[in-house]
Amino acid sequence: MVKALELYLVTDNNGLEAVAFYKDVFDAEVISCTTFGQAIPDTPEEHKNLVLNANLNIGGIRLQLSDNGPDYDYIQGNNMTACIQLDSVEEAQAIYQKLSVDAKRIDLELQETPWSPAYANLVDKFGISWQINTDIPGFVSETVTF
Repeated sequence: MVKALELYLVTDNNGLEAVAFYKDVFDAEVISCTTFGQAIPDTPEEHKNLVLNANLNIGGIRLQLSDNGPDYDYIQGNNMTACIQLDSVEEAQAIYQKLSVDAKRIDLELQETPWSPAYANLVDKFGISWQINTDIPGFVSETVTF
């Protein structure tokens, strides 16, 4: 069962600054903020402080954020997606199978990541960007403190 549809922001490799900014703007609580360097072994030094995934709590609403990353061109206007939050890997697999039919692009096939046991990122046949995220309590990686 889908437990939430949330906004996910992608920044131009200035994610730590953006997390601090939105924390202040919305008086938000930073639930987690994991950098590439914390989650990915052998990350090049110049990429270690890029945000892999951050979660902010804004009055009970979750805002997620990550940096665009060094391997992709940052395109303003493509920097927000809908993120489907799920409770189980099986639910994520079922939704992924349906959304990926005739997808225009699959940026990351459904797989385990440092923050989720089942995560995917794709553009459906209508050109809508989706992230599928299985959000299971206790599945947390190292986090930056703000």
